[in-house]
Amino acid sequence: MPAAGGGERIGAGSVKVGLVLPLTGQGSTVGAALRNAAQLAYDEAQQPDLTLLVEDDRGSPDGARDATQEALRQGAEIVLGPLFAGSVQAAAAVARTAGKPVIGFSTDATVANQGVYLLSFLPQPEVDRVVEDAVAGGKRSFAALIPETAYGNAVEAEFREAVARKGARVAAVERYPAGAPGPAVERLARVIAGPGATADALFLPETADAMPAVAAALTKAGFSPARVRPLGTALWNDPALYALPALQGGRFAAPDRVGFSNFSGRYQARFGSVPPRVASLAYDAVLLTAALSRRYGSQRFAAATLTNGSGFAGVDGTFRFRPDGQSERSLAVYEIRNNAATPVSPASRVLAKPAI
Repeated sequence: MPAAGGGERIGAGSVKVGLVLPLTGQGSTVGAALRNAAQLAYDEAQQPDLTLLVEDDRGSPDGARDATQEALRQGAEIVLGPLFAGSVQAAAAVARTAGKPVIGFSTDATVANQGVYLLSFLPQPEVDRVVEDAVAGGKRSFAALIPETAYGNAVEAEFREAVARKGARVAAVERYPAGAPGPAVERLARVIAGPGATADALFLPETADAMPAVAAALTKAGFSPARVRPLGTALWNDPALYALPALQGGRFAAPDRVGFSNFSGRYQARFGSVPPRVASLAYDAVLLTAALSRRYGSQRFAAATLTNGSGFAGVDGTFRFRPDGQSERSLAVYEIRNNAATPVSPASRVLAKPAI
């Protein structure tokens, strides 16, 4: 029902939670799905003692600032959302002044901070997981072919750190302008192609749309995935890639599919449409606030509660927030073969002990 401030309210409990989403403007279709997922979570939590204060951020940082101010004015103890990085920053500035935490849905790890937690699919844990799996399988020499994008910058840093942590070596890294991988593949060929290849794994953090061009350039250069294993992130979790010759036998890390598949079925039964992949974030965020409210009383949204090292169960598996605001997830590893991606290493139900 509409609230006095013009937003919508879900529930009428004593614990007020701001839900800041792009309901108009950029991202409004996804924002509507996030709102629906929040409604589904509230209903499935069996009427928790929550009031969700749904506010429209209009898909912009200015809108996010205004929406967060309104939610806090109405008594929100925590803010869920926004979706975009700039909007999360704007919302966080307002919430920090009020001493309230934010659980944002952006995939940009740079906006995470103390009190600003990202419940999203960050690429860094995916890189760690797929490198860990490769080393466990005997891979010791890693090459990488990385697009010159913000995503590429983020995953290259994590890739180098993950390989070093596991005691393996980085044989070579080549960057390429988005959409033009050919020259970089040629430069890398001495390391990844032919009988003299010195690498035994090749990291390819590329999107599903751009991967066919990369795969074609690799095949042209004589790359053999049977000799040098391709590795990727959850960007590979797309059936359009599963027939590419250069990716056969390749592996990528991603959340376990079963939980989202079940959630998607319930969402479709309720709202009559297929939810976007990120819809589960709002669902998990609402269930988390409901569970913390039941269990922790006045400390429900304290930093020590939100950063509990044991983590929390969600649609996409176990997750936890680090004190720096980034999140860690239990991830499965999938292998591409014969037009399918099959799990070869399941997601753990228990996260490893947090690093000190």
